[in-house]
Amino acid sequence: MRLLVINSNTTDTVTARIEAEARAAAGPGTVIEAMTAPFGLPLIVTRADWQVAGTATLAALGARAGHYDAAIIACFGDPGLDAAKLLATVPVLGISEAAFHAACMLGKRFGVVSFTRDLQPMFEMCLDLHGLRSRCAGFRMGPSFAGDPGRVAEEAEPLVRRLVAEAVEQDGAEVVIIAGGPLAGVARRLGPEMPVPLIDGTAAAVSLAEAMVRLSPRLPRQAPRAPVGLDPALASLYRGAS
Repeated sequence: MRLLVINSNTTDTVTARIEAEARAAAGPGTVIEAMTAPFGLPLIVTRADWQVAGTATLAALGARAGHYDAAIIACFGDPGLDAAKLLATVPVLGISEAAFHAACMLGKRFGVVSFTRDLQPMFEMCLDLHGLRSRCAGFRMGPSFAGDPGRVAEEAEPLVRRLVAEAVEQDGAEVVIIAGGPLAGVARRLGPEMPVPLIDGTAAAVSLAEAMVRLSPRLPRQAPRAPVGLDPALASLYRGAS
């Protein structure tokens, strides 16, 4: 089984962190290919960033069309997910989507923890898209962020530990999602010391993608014709869906 994991920002060190977590979560025989967005921004923190990242994510999917059995958009907020599901002939999952649904299977109410409050509007948008806002116990977010995305996991780990405790003790969360590609792997490290399950979006998406491949190897689509003059990588994604 081949899984394509796309980091929707342009920071290669974040891609490496996501790839390591994806490989740790993958089952025997699953091959992980990780890609960095071919253009865009070093960190996705606004809705404008999210829009740019969606196009970059679709270009990455198109560039590798035909070479994966399922794909994962490894950016919390899932940029480009709706379009990817329309166009791709294989399962495509976002790490927000996967984390939310996995959390719902482990507890009645889940909390969301991340390193910057700037991301919260996109997380709320994803919750509404999946109809899961009522299952969310609340958000515990760090301050506005202006550092190196590749260093977030190490630098923010003490903050994340404190915010998880607040989500459990003050919000009543029965499960906590550690949200954001730059925090990949933090849930695995902190999990043993926490009183509730911690969910890593990348790990959840890999496990669910493996299950989806086994359930539905191909998903034929009726997609629109590619516009004239479209970027070749995006046009490949359209051709794959036709």
